Amino acid sequence: MPRTPMTQLSPADQERLRALRRMKAVALGALVFMAAVFVIAFAFQQRIGWLGYVRAAAEGGMVGALADWFAVTALFRRPLGLPIPHTAIIPNRKDEIGRTLGEFVETNFLAADVVRTKLASTRISLRAGEWLREAPQAERVGAEGATIATAVLNALSDDDVRDLITDLAREHLVAPEWGPPAGAWLEKIVEADAHHGAVDLAVDSIGRWLEANAASFTGLVSRRLPGWVPKLAHRLVDDTVYNEAIKFIHAVQTDPRHPARLAIDGYLERLADNLQNDPATRAKLESAKASLFDSPRVGALAAAAWNTAKNGLLTALADPESGLRRRAVQALQEVGERLTTDTALQQRVDTWVSDAAVFLVDRYRHDIASIITDTVERWDPAETTEKIELMVGRDLQYIRLNGTFVGALAGLVIFTIAHALIPGV
Repeated sequence: MPRTPMTQLSPADQERLRALRRMKAVALGALVFMAAVFVIAFAFQQRIGWLGYVRAAAEGGMVGALADWFAVTALFRRPLGLPIPHTAIIPNRKDEIGRTLGEFVETNFLAADVVRTKLASTRISLRAGEWLREAPQAERVGAEGATIATAVLNALSDDDVRDLITDLAREHLVAPEWGPPAGAWLEKIVEADAHHGAVDLAVDSIGRWLEANAASFTGLVSRRLPGWVPKLAHRLVDDTVYNEAIKFIHAVQTDPRHPARLAIDGYLERLADNLQNDPATRAKLESAKASLFDSPRVGALAAAAWNTAKNGLLTALADPESGLRRRAVQALQEVGERLTTDTALQQRVDTWVSDAAVFLVDRYRHDIASIITDTVERWDPAETTEKIELMVGRDLQYIRLNGTFVGALAGLVIFTIAHALIPGV
């Protein structure tokens, strides 16, 4: 698998590198100090007896410092470049460490019971509600949502959208037969007398129009009379027609069982039956439907409607003070308020979030953990070693320093006990 170089040192890593170098210098200085003390004490211990204790302490300190230096160095590289077994552990076993780390995360952090317990104690809905009900946060979420919606709208192809609308319309509107469902729907309306309101509205509208437009009847009938008929008769005929129309409309308005109403009821009943059972009526409806949807004007109207809607949405989304953005922010704040006060809603949201998280963890936890494994495998061994050493190397240098002092103390104790048990040594 090709190796992926790690990024250059960040400012934080550069600071860690300086701290690591300082601690290395301190640990090395402690070793050099112990070596100098050992040389001096070894040279003069025959003349000054108590320098034997100093020599033993310095000797133990050197041994402890060298042993811990070897142990720390062996983690990252081969000490002195020698091919000693079980050294350079991190670069040699980098991939295995990555797999082990991925398995550890998958087993201990991506377990369903761990995720559910953590989410149950977090009270996500309450925290989200407290955060969302504040105006700045709601405006921020609204702005981010507007940005996403704008990007989606701009990414959509107008031709593709029109084709999609056309395909959906043909699949769900044009392809299904309209006759039987329309007839059944109309039949239920007639049985429930639900159409009477529409008939009343139509009759009232005609009555108001007649009352406001009496002049429209002037010459409506009289212009068809012979020329030898007196003008007075013309006016009488027009007035008679107008008054009869007013009387007819008034009669329809006041009589629920007027023949005109009954005729409308009968027509609608027959139409409902024909739409369901008469092939000729159903064929006429299907022909009219096909002609309507195949009309170029309808296609142009759909395209214009989409363009108008899209441009309107883009304009509203771009303006923080638009009604759409303001209502969105208000709705978000209302959701946040409900999440902080409605216990039942909190429980539903928390349960939904927990169930969704557990579902994702159960199904994809191996894929999630594999991100760690795959990423570590792509890292360059040398740079991986450098990165890990920057993270923990400074603390490991304290181990070297502690080893120096512990070794010195151990050497002193051992020499003292030996001197006490075996006089003359």
